[in-house]
This record gives sequence, C-alpha cells and structure tokens, in this order.
Amino acid sequence: MQFSDRKRKLITSPHTELYAHALQFYGRPPLENISLSEFETFAVDRLKLLKAIENLGVSYVKLSDDYTKKLGIESKNLNFPYRLEADDKKSQIGSSEYEKRRKDHISHFILRLAYCQTEDLRRWFIQQEVDLFRYRFNDLLPQQKLEFLHRNNLQYDTISVEEKKALQEKLVNSSYAVSGITVEDQDFYKVPFQDALDLVRTRKVYLKAGYVYIPHQDIVTIVLNDFRTKLSKALALTARSLPAVHSDERLQPLLNHLSHAYVGQDYSIQKNVGKISLEQIDSLSGKSFPLCMRQLHQALRENHHLRHGGRMQYGLFLKGIGLSLEQALQFWRLEFIRGKVDADKFDKAYAYSIRHMFGREGKRTDYTPYSCMKVILSNLPSQGDHHGCPFRHSDPELLKQKLQFYKVSPSGINQILELVKGMHYQLACQKYFELTHNIEEASFSLNHPNQYFIESQKVLGGGKDIKREMETPQRSQESSASRGSTAAPDAAANSSQDLAEMTEELDCFFQDA
Repeated sequence: MQFSDRKRKLITSPHTELYAHALQFYGRPPLENISLSEFETFAVDRLKLLKAIENLGVSYVKLSDDYTKKLGIESKNLNFPYRLEADDKKSQIGSSEYEKRRKDHISHFILRLAYCQTEDLRRWFIQQEVDLFRYRFNDLLPQQKLEFLHRNNLQYDTISVEEKKALQEKLVNSSYAVSGITVEDQDFYKVPFQDALDLVRTRKVYLKAGYVYIPHQDIVTIVLNDFRTKLSKALALTARSLPAVHSDERLQPLLNHLSHAYVGQDYSIQKNVGKISLEQIDSLSGKSFPLCMRQLHQALRENHHLRHGGRMQYGLFLKGIGLSLEQALQFWRLEFIRGKVDADKFDKAYAYSIRHMFGREGKRTDYTPYSCMKVILSNLPSQGDHHGCPFRHSDPELLKQKLQFYKVSPSGINQILELVKGMHYQLACQKYFELTHNIEEASFSLNHPNQYFIESQKVLGGGKDIKREMETPQRSQESSASRGSTAAPDAAANSSQDLAEMTEELDCFFQDA
C-alpha cells in the first residue's frame, strides 16, 4: 500500500488561486514582502534562464526536441516550473511546485523593473519572455490549454464534433497543416476574426460569419500575440513608475546592475598574472582577442592613444588576462610616448587611472573587467572613440569590411551579419570565435571578453595554461601601422585639462564597475 499522495504537502494561501495554473500572463503583480537577498537571487536566476533561451534559440530550431530538452534541464536546474503536471487544474498544489511558481511570478516582475528602462532592453526582454511562454504553452495538454484560455478570459472554445464534420472540407482546404485524416483528431477553436488578423491576412484559416476556425497547433500564435501586446504595454507603464522606484536607495543599484548583469565567472582574480609578457600582446591580439579588444589594440598601435572609454575597456581586459600593474604602466607609457604624450605628461595625467584600475588609488577597489553586457549597453562610443562592441556599435558595412580584413570567409560574414541583424550581438561574437578558430560549435556561451580569451587559449593550446614566451618581439604590425597612419589628435590640449576630464569620468565609470 502506498501513501505518497497522502504525505504530499499541500499549500493553501491567498496566492493559491494565482498559482493554481503553472502558466500565467503576469497580469497581477506580487504584493508580498521579500528580502533583498531573495529579490536579487530570483532576478539573477531568471536572467540566467532568459539568456539560456536566447542562446538556445539561435543554436537550435525553436521547440525542436533538443531545444525543449535543454530548456527543460535549465528550468529544472534554476528551480523554475519545467514539467506541467496533468493535475495542474487542482486548487491545491505541492509546496515544491508552489515555490517554483512563486519564484517565476516574482522574478518576472523584478526584471520588468530592470528591463523597462530603454527600448533595446524592452525589446530583448519581450523576445525572451515570449519564447519562454511559447515553450511552456506548447508543453500543456489540450485540456490545460483550454483551461488557461478560460482563466485569462480568452473565449476560444473548441467546436463540436458535429460542427467539425460539417466544415471538414473547408477546414482541410484552408489550413495547410490539416489533412482529411488528421482533421478528425485535432481540436479547432472558434475565434473572433479580429483576434487572428495575422492568420486571416495570410489566409491560413477558415473564415465564416466573423469567426475564424483555428487548428490547435496555431492557437499559440493568437495567445502569443496577446501576451506580447500585454507585456509591451506593461513595460511602458512600468517605465513611468521608475522615478518612484529609483528613489529607493536599496533598489536602484540592484536594478541598474541587473540590466547590465553578467552572471558568469569573475575575471577580477588574476590567475595568469605574470604569465603574459608585453612582447606577446601583438601576437595574442590577432589570435585570442575578441573583436572589440582586437579593435582597441589596433587603434592604440596606430594612434598611440585611446580616449578614456577605450583605456578603461582595454586596460581592464589586459589586467584580466594577466598583466601586472607594473606591466600595465610600462605598456601604456611606451605606447603613449610614441605619440604626442611625453613621459612627464603620462605620469601626471594617465598613470593615476591605471593605478586606479588595480585598486591602488581612490577607493582602493580592485575593478573587474567589463562583461559583454556592460560593453554593449554602457558608455556608447562617439566619433573618435574605439571602445564598445563592434557587433553592436559598428555600421554593418564597416563591420563587413573589418571581418573581410581579418580573413573571415564570405559565408561566415553572412552568418555573423544575420545574427547582428537579429540583435544577437554576443552570439555574433561567438560565431566569430568559431570561424577564426576553425571549430564547428563552441562548447560555451560567450558572455565576457576575458572568457573569449581563455577559451581561445584552451583551443590553441590544447587546454593547457598560458605559457610565457620570451621570444624576440614581433613588431611588424606595429611598424607597418606606424608608417601607414598619422597620430590621432590628443584627447586634450594640455595636461591639466586631460587630468580634469579623466577625474570626472572616473567617478562616472567606477561607480558601477
């Protein structure tokens, strides 16, 4: 005799009705109190889930077996609803499932606050949430789908067997995925035509007396459109309330961090300090630097100067790959004095910011190399700047020329440009990695420039640690660049102006670094 069902812990609370179904439109915001620790944990876990959805959506056909299997595993690992049980319609649910649904509900609204701030953030958030909703809706049983529609006042009722038989020929002729054999086994929904304009416009459904008859596999299109519209409006309303939210000193830094959040390895710990020599940097930039850092290195070699945004992005990256403070000071000093900055001016105007990066000045904070999200979303480059993400901030034609110069194949360039067009900038960089390292598919999801470097060294070195190579410096690239270009104008007219600019920008850059 089994007693497992009797031992099952059941939840009854004011939220029972809200969480009675594993899927929801997130129409009612959570009203309970939670700790800041739980607030951040929920938000970061959902962000990990949405980033996994983005990566899977490009690597696999959406809703394919591999896609659904991997997304199910990711949902399970992060403790989100991942398998919808047949008894979801019951008013009482187990405590474990209740906590998953509660986490799903609260985390969605937290990320609404973080991702309503700009058009780019809203667009990304909506796309990933729609893909998550599609996955979950398609995982429902037919009866669960119908219950969900009724719960959300979507009056899409299935037609009777008699009506289906009477309209069988019309349904088969109007629905491309329906045949005379399969029509008997499918549910059809009778929906007001104005709720299915996309399907009417493309003539994929049967229209009669102001109603369309939609086969069950197409009803998700209607539901997704409704979900997308509701979420878009909700984000716009949330954006209006941001001033009130930002007045809370506890929440503002958390929300600002989430919209630029990096949820991977911490590259502030210099595991390879001292293993990189200055003579290696030119060679490494061509083999193991991501395009953003390769671009900065080339601009520095050509112009013997970088503006503050470039110095910060590239300087912290070099710190992350193993350059010590002494090496960094030597590297920047040698390059800058090749231009219009003498050694005395460098020590007065630039050395401070380098020591600041390593936590030797100011707040004594050991600053972390920028993640891909920070590079993409923070401190957008202007004319004369070289920092930022080439896949996000470069003109497509200029990006194409750059990829051609770096010997990327025409088909590879097309693949990258398609990803850029779809605003999958990190995936475009990952594709660049695969093409330049001659591998079929990367075994990681790229989220950080320093991650790119480490993975590159693993591929090139067979997984071994970086070894210091004290070889004769190969400066052909530097020499040819110096002969073929003129030094760029200095960032400031004199030392005092440059120092003032640097100090002002340091405060801005370091407060969230």
